[in-house]
Amino acid sequence: MAAGGGSPSIVEFFGGEDGYRCGYCRSDTGNISHGMWAHSMTVQDYQDLIDRGWRRSGKYVYKPIMNQTCCPQYTIRCRALHFQASKSHKKVLKKMLKFISKGDVSKVASEEEPMDSHIEDVATCDFAYKSESQVSQSDLTPLAVDQAERVENEDEDSGETKEGNVQKVESDSAQVCADKDTPVPAEPSHSAKAVHAPPKPGKGADLSKPPCRKAKDIRKERKLQKLLQNQMGTAEGSQLQGDQTFLLQNSKSKTNQPKNIEDFVFVPLPDDARHKLEVRLVPVSFEDPQFKSSFSQSATLFAKYQMSVHKDTPSDCGENEFTRFLCDSPLEAEHAPNGPECGYGSFHQQYWLDGKIIAVGVIDILPYCVSSVYLYYDPDFSFLSLGVYSALREIAFTRQLCVKAPDLCFYYMGFYIHSCPKMRYKGQYRPSDLLCPETYVWTPIEQCLPLLEHSKYSRFNQDGKAVDEGRLKELGRVRVLHKRTVMPYSMYKKRRKGPSDEASVQQYASLVGQTCSERMLLFRS
Repeated sequence: MAAGGGSPSIVEFFGGEDGYRCGYCRSDTGNISHGMWAHSMTVQDYQDLIDRGWRRSGKYVYKPIMNQTCCPQYTIRCRALHFQASKSHKKVLKKMLKFISKGDVSKVASEEEPMDSHIEDVATCDFAYKSESQVSQSDLTPLAVDQAERVENEDEDSGETKEGNVQKVESDSAQVCADKDTPVPAEPSHSAKAVHAPPKPGKGADLSKPPCRKAKDIRKERKLQKLLQNQMGTAEGSQLQGDQTFLLQNSKSKTNQPKNIEDFVFVPLPDDARHKLEVRLVPVSFEDPQFKSSFSQSATLFAKYQMSVHKDTPSDCGENEFTRFLCDSPLEAEHAPNGPECGYGSFHQQYWLDGKIIAVGVIDILPYCVSSVYLYYDPDFSFLSLGVYSALREIAFTRQLCVKAPDLCFYYMGFYIHSCPKMRYKGQYRPSDLLCPETYVWTPIEQCLPLLEHSKYSRFNQDGKAVDEGRLKELGRVRVLHKRTVMPYSMYKKRRKGPSDEASVQQYASLVGQTCSERMLLFRS
């Protein structure tokens, strides 16, 4: 888990009254969601938010109103360590390997999955700009007074308020760690409820049975272990424990599928290889030399992609739009002793072919997952199925990070939209889970699909008595930033002048959950 002592998350909640154009069914006002502007956000807060159905587009963080929106969007995650590449996935990996090694070009379009593996965010960036915050930075800076008493304690202990007291904003106020009573998505409290149903014939390996072990598997295990160590720079293989060991043991699950992703991605190339492909992980920061030096080329590629694939006009995809959509991130970069070497935060994973960027995967590295934000690529190289290839590389990357950060073992693919056939391909990255929109428990996708065939909106948790364990319990404990002063809502409510905003604060806290509502600062003017 991440640990940090930086600033707390600061958000403005916008509600969810207006409908926007839907990028899936093309409805003009059918896309309905709650939204908030994140001025800053810790990686732990964002992890907890996406585990409650939220997702970001730039600095705008939104949550579809699932039982009202025209095309319900279910958060989907792939269990990266258990991932089984399908035959179509392996075709894409082989095609790239063949192209790099021999220069062979197979211009047969991928029949299994669309090229754009992250199309949903195109629909959301429209309303992100409309909801941009107008609050000045000075109003968002909490006062720090050394001799001040903590406003929360004052309110709880005395029941009386002293207008002169402000909270000292301490370094530990934004500890990036989940409340000990809050279920963590990478731990049994969530996964225990995710019962694996045996797959139907021809639908993949039965995960309820232990993988077979043969001499050839053991040799492959040693090879993969060495590869992972080399990739991460680890000195000893003893760090591979638990699920990491499963990854190694399960590198061969069927006689007709002997190879996994790493066998294609990290294979040594011949000396006379026709092309050179390099994948660079670059922090999203204009203070980073690599990000700064490649910005212009990356922005130009984004515009070319948007105009060719999504038919944007040049004014829709200029450098300002590129910056707001894919470079502005609310996430605060963090490093932790038990975290990945690259740290947590927002990154661009750049694919350089012969010294030129041909694709960029925008990702967030969080305490329990790699979250895919967007992908854009050079349409001239669409024959390489870069949407699929980049998703497979991101799964492999998640597995690499897990060697150093054992909790980081999931790959979040954004939203699964069953009512939109072209978006169903995400369910082919198995094993994967969908998030129950009512109890926020992860459910294997095999159990969800029959329900979604019957109704586009569905509660996946079949326990009728189950409730949202992270639900709001105490409104008074919600943290508020008002006139640069941090205080609990119970105190803000007494100080506030004018009409009550309790309904709005109640809605916000119910959506983000009790834990986040007590950690994040809700800006009130």
